[in-house]
Parts: sequence; structure tokens; C-alpha cells
Amino acid sequence: MEFALRSLFLLCGISGLLTGVLFPRCNSCPIGWTQLDCYCYIYEDEGRSFADAESVCNILGGNLVSIHSALENAFILELIRAGDNDDEAWIGLHDAIQNDDFVWTDGSDTEFTNFDVGGSEPDETGECVHIDETGLWEDALCSDEAPYVCIRDILHH
Repeated sequence: MEFALRSLFLLCGISGLLTGVLFPRCNSCPIGWTQLDCYCYIYEDEGRSFADAESVCNILGGNLVSIHSALENAFILELIRAGDNDDEAWIGLHDAIQNDDFVWTDGSDTEFTNFDVGGSEPDETGECVHIDETGLWEDALCSDEAPYVCIRDILHH
């Protein structure tokens, strides 16, 4: 009986360690932010230029959103729609450093894109990227003003 009880405690302890290390649990997002996995997102409907939007996101502890999957793209689109916006919003992708070399403002890899290739996007209209009302991406002038979406990490337990 004692062996079984010790084994149970050992198993629970190891399970707790693995859950915290291999499968980190996330805290919740601040009020006004929406959580997906271990990230917090917020839609800001006040129109700003790309650089100003990135600055606001930095002040809030993050960056303009970087999108890495079709699921995240759909999530961002619904976040924008929930904010009563049926127009485009800035995301953190740009090619301002080198033409046709798109990078995220947070420095993450660009392994997923959702440009409107049927509409010949990116068409070099501008160097900054927004997501449109259908979830497709288009380049635009960085000085244009648009709503935007910020992302920030959630600190782990």
C-alpha cells in the first residue's frame, strides 16, 4: 500500500513537472485582450499609420500582429469583425527594408502569407501590409491610416 501511495505521488509530481515544462500553461490576457494559445490580441479601431500603429503596440507590450497559420488569420479576421470594422487593418508585415523581402515587425519567420494572388498582390502599391475584409492581405502605403491588431506574449506560470 505504501509503495502504491509513493508511486502515485511520484507520478503526480512528474506529471506536474512535465505539464509545466513540456506543455506550459498560460496565464490569461489583460482585460480588453483576446487569447489564442499563449498569445493575447487586441484590435484597435483608431486609424493610424503603420509606424504609429507599431509604436502603440510596442507601448502595449507587443507588436503589430504576425500571422503564422490559416487558423490565426481567420481568428484575426473575426477579431476585426467583432470590432465592427468591415474594412482593412494593419498587420505587422512589411518590405520597407528590401523590396519583396517581407518581414514581421516582431522578427518572427515569414512561413505563412495570405496575399490576394488572384488580385496580383503584393502589387507594390506600398511597403506595408493590411488584412482586408475577406482575410486576404494587400500591400498599401505605410502612411495610410487604418485600424490595426496588436499581439503580445502571455507570461507563463
